[in-house]
Amino acid sequence: MPVQDLETLFSQLSRHPDVDAENLQAYDATDRLLLDEVRHRAGAEPNIAVIGDRYGALTLGALAVTAVEHVRVHQDLYTGRLALARNAAAAGLDGRYTAHDLGPGLLQDAGLVVLQLPKSLAELEEIADAVARFAAPGAILLAGGRVKHMSLGMNDVLRKYFGSVQPQLARQKSRTLVARDARHVPVEPPFPVLEDIAELGIKVAARGAVFSGARLDIGTRFLLGFLDRMPEVPRALDLGCGTGILATMYAKLHPGAAVLATDQSAAAVASAKGTAEANGLADRISVLHDDAMSTLPGDSAELILLNPPFHVGATVHAGAALKMFQAAARVLAPGGELWTVYNSHLQYKPALERLVGPTEIEGRNPKFTVARTRRAART
Repeated sequence: MPVQDLETLFSQLSRHPDVDAENLQAYDATDRLLLDEVRHRAGAEPNIAVIGDRYGALTLGALAVTAVEHVRVHQDLYTGRLALARNAAAAGLDGRYTAHDLGPGLLQDAGLVVLQLPKSLAELEEIADAVARFAAPGAILLAGGRVKHMSLGMNDVLRKYFGSVQPQLARQKSRTLVARDARHVPVEPPFPVLEDIAELGIKVAARGAVFSGARLDIGTRFLLGFLDRMPEVPRALDLGCGTGILATMYAKLHPGAAVLATDQSAAAVASAKGTAEANGLADRISVLHDDAMSTLPGDSAELILLNPPFHVGATVHAGAALKMFQAAARVLAPGGELWTVYNSHLQYKPALERLVGPTEIEGRNPKFTVARTRRAART
């Protein structure tokens, strides 16, 4: 693909199978700004690594604006991986990239690392440590984001791992940070962390990108208050598992149950696996990286526990939760139950009844609602 065809590439990008809406695009101004930096800085550099590409704009764009034959990429979200594969095939660029975990396979010998800045400082720290630890000596990290989502704390995290961090001029409400001169890193990486949650009597493992870190978020805490009302079943499922707290607590309460913890975030899946191992439950809790249970058979679960997100990326959007409700309707066996905790102002009860089945409100506090939904019989 010639350099001048970048705009054609962008116009063909799709978010599928992620949530689609008029206000959600498969690329943004940060992708454009980063690719301009890549065009000017890549030179003869043959080893480029991309981190945080959402749907393929950076990976495929780097192939379009440079002479490199191959790009390595790490994406946390399962939907992003599927979207990149689909977009690469449509652009005739499949086979020109390989997917990797965040580690040496991604970063070894990489002289240029291109990053869409994550939302959390913890995730940024895990990435910065990996680049400083594994990338080539003298490697440059190009980190870009929307100005409204950037903070001085990001500069501080990068300065912890790089001797030089230079903010560039903003353009179209996006900005890049150029980090170089990697510092020496300690033998042990900072992630995953392992913390005791005394009120639950468990240990929680967390990678940098996982929601709420190793802490107990208040929505999950509220849902756990209803654990003794939930049915005891042989097969239970923690959908959108995060660090796996719900799966762990259900498995502890019901020693005969097998629990599947699943999430579209690779960091969450790794964290849930670590939590299960730390609590001696690895033989009864399995983990799966998947998009809303897309690889699971229908009618295969008697109980699903769900604390759904209320945003898509940085945009507040109900689409992710509605997609999970639809998935639960498919995977639940008739008569099976979905227990959901959600911010009360979102008023999900009508959607749960429409998509899954009869719904009862089991509890409500000033912030959250817990709903129990029974899967209606198939017609």
